[in-house]
Amino acid sequence: MSGYAVEATGDGVSALRKIINGHPPDVVVLDLGLPRLGGRDVRREMTAHAETRHIPVVVVTGTGAQDLSAADYPCVLHKPIEPDTLATAVQKCRRGHY
Repeated sequence: MSGYAVEATGDGVSALRKIINGHPPDVVVLDLGLPRLGGRDVRREMTAHAETRHIPVVVVTGTGAQDLSAADYPCVLHKPIEPDTLATAVQKCRRGHY
């Protein structure tokens, strides 16, 4: 994706393991509707660890998600998402300009 090395997981538990126990990524694209452990819980766990709380997160949701505060979730995309839109959001979120 636009020059990024991408790793994907199939559920929130696997994602959290990779994020916390592996090499921390530069940015996380996180679906709120992940199985086994939802995206909100993954984000909560990320912010609980000093090594991962600084990682920018682009949240992807298929719901209205009106309760997502801009302070906790500054980078939010609503499905369906075009690849160019995702690439732009990742770039902006990494720079803190979302």
